[in-house]
Amino acid sequence: MSIDGKLDNRVLTQIVNLLEQQFGSNCEVVLHDLSRPYDSTIVDIRNGHITGRRVGDCGSNLGLEVIRGTVKDGDKFNYFTTTKDGKILRSSSIYLRDDENNVRYSLCVNVDITESIKFESFLHNQNRFHLGIDQSPPNGEEVFVNNVHELVQSMLDRGIAFIGKPVEEMSKEEKTRLIEFLDRKGVFLITKSGEKICDALGITKYTFYQMLETVRKNGNGITGEPPDTDMDETSTA
Repeated sequence: MSIDGKLDNRVLTQIVNLLEQQFGSNCEVVLHDLSRPYDSTIVDIRNGHITGRRVGDCGSNLGLEVIRGTVKDGDKFNYFTTTKDGKILRSSSIYLRDDENNVRYSLCVNVDITESIKFESFLHNQNRFHLGIDQSPPNGEEVFVNNVHELVQSMLDRGIAFIGKPVEEMSKEEKTRLIEFLDRKGVFLITKSGEKICDALGITKYTFYQMLETVRKNGNGITGEPPDTDMDETSTA
């Protein structure tokens, strides 16, 4: 969705107010300014108790993929995820672009449906009548955290699970695949993320950039400038 470059922030605030008043305290409404550093994209949030976030916290992993370019159209509607404390959410997110087609804002709605699912389960058990609806739990596609350090660690854990073995047992090729996974997820857009990944994989900065270059030259990653990792030139893992 595109927006006029002159769009007043008050209009966005009005939209956030509307959603909050319409859906009540079980609905978290979040406005991200994606022109800001990713560790502080949240500029307005209502009912933040649902995910435990507040103004000044970072965006989720899905926003990183949109900014990175891995996902071209990031708008998603009625997807399910879980919070760190076990709440089940039904969520929708849209991304607003400026006149130059740069992603500028994202507006996200997260409805806590935990209690209604419990009640639904009670009714099914009470009535003993099932329509064959898939009741499997959500897959936790989106990660809600308070800071980018938690986000990087979460995506690293997912990458390790994707490879399917502990880091200490990974070959160089498997570590390269892990770096490819993280690059596609936009992890290296986060300042100093490369340093954390080097430490986790037990590799030097030089080896890290070699692996990343290999991924992008083979066309497996997203082309573009090297990630802004802010690693010291002499640092090693």
